[in-house]
Amino acid sequence: MAFPLPRGITPPEIAFLAEMELVTIVPRQRLEGLDLLGGPTEALLPPRRTSLPLWLALLLKRQRRANILPPDWLHPEPLSLILEIETQRSEYKDAFSPPPPLPGQGVPRGRTAARRNLDGQLYFPAPPFLPQNVARTNAIPSGEPPSLPYHWLEVGNMLLDSASDDLVEPDQLRRLLKDLREVRMAKMRKGVDVLDAAAIGGGGVALTGVGAMEIGEGRGFVAGVVEGLRKIGASKELARREQLAEERENTYDGTQDEDEMEF
Repeated sequence: MAFPLPRGITPPEIAFLAEMELVTIVPRQRLEGLDLLGGPTEALLPPRRTSLPLWLALLLKRQRRANILPPDWLHPEPLSLILEIETQRSEYKDAFSPPPPLPGQGVPRGRTAARRNLDGQLYFPAPPFLPQNVARTNAIPSGEPPSLPYHWLEVGNMLLDSASDDLVEPDQLRRLLKDLREVRMAKMRKGVDVLDAAAIGGGGVALTGVGAMEIGEGRGFVAGVVEGLRKIGASKELARREQLAEERENTYDGTQDEDEMEF
């Protein structure tokens, strides 16, 4: 019997991975450090800030033992600016707002990108193990455009559902996240025009800056369109070959009749 789930990672699995994102909390009670699979955590000493995985921060929030500080991008002003970039700037008419810098592209915003493993070797972590959702104490440079992290949609919805009292204007944040999601999904659907070339190996779809949940939700749509275009292209190619074969047969028969008449 075939497995009932679709191919690829599902939205609930993407949300599960997003729970390992690091967020900043302000503890209300003392708590000793914990040994987790992602590494040991610092001891919680109020009111000192610390970074914890999102799942642990939400657990402490439900127990009223900590408050969660929203990430730098989860404020009305940065989200409004990102929405303006997505909708009004001509260079992003068919593209997405710039993502955060990748590991190894310098030190992102004053943070150390490289880490060391148990053997002392350097490595560059990848999402969800990047500090893209922690709250910074220093101000954002005025010339630096805001960017959405890889798990922006999942982290934003989880914080709005479980820690809305720690966010600034949660109702406006919900509206901005909804508008951003609709605008970016419309851009992904608009990219169907280039999928015809991608179906025959002559091009592709640019997904730079697209989040994990957006890719998971649009995977079925994009894959279905590519598969349909591939079948259409295969039928067109088969019809073209049949037409060429028929033309060759007709040309051969006509030449043969002329030769027999001359003989």
